[in-house]
Amino acid sequence: MVETFIEVFGIVASFIILVSLLMSSVKKLRLVNLVGSIFMFVYGVLIGALPVMIMNVGILLINVYYLRQMYHVKDYFKVLRVEQDDEYLKNFIQYYDDYIREAMGRVPLEENDYRYFILRDMMPAGLFMARKKDQKTLEITLDFVTPRYRDFKTGMYVFNQMACSFREDGFTRFVTETNNPKHMKYLKKMQFNVCDEKENVVVFEKSV
Repeated sequence: MVETFIEVFGIVASFIILVSLLMSSVKKLRLVNLVGSIFMFVYGVLIGALPVMIMNVGILLINVYYLRQMYHVKDYFKVLRVEQDDEYLKNFIQYYDDYIREAMGRVPLEENDYRYFILRDMMPAGLFMARKKDQKTLEITLDFVTPRYRDFKTGMYVFNQMACSFREDGFTRFVTETNNPKHMKYLKKMQFNVCDEKENVVVFEKSV
């Protein structure tokens, strides 16, 4: 009975480590891998395997080090405005086409008044596109973050610091619509509220 428990415990520990390698977010990968290394260390103790214990203490310390860096090192953000016919913009949308469709449910090909790359440590972390719905309302047609940077920091920057420039342009409200449950969860995290429910989509709004 005890041997069976230990074997199952080891399988669970291995499974957690395996799942961590499937994470597209580096931060999630580190967190899940940290949990897996703790489990695997305990497994090493249970079976009396010193090499397993030593290796997983090392993995644990490495994960703690990089997670500390991620949480304490301040990211540098900058926005880069681009034109509709910009070649890099076209190639970026084409490259991330599947991710954009998954996140937004559609590829935003319509005309936009605002198009910004969100640079994080000078790397293109996201793409924000919007158009004027009326004099006070800005309709978001695309708010996309690349898989590597999906830790909400980019979104927080857009809807906090970057929103100041939209207020200066006279906008008081963001609106966007989606039928994607993951996107809805993200919008709620960004403090958007449901303002309307249509047949196939839910409309969200947020004060600028």
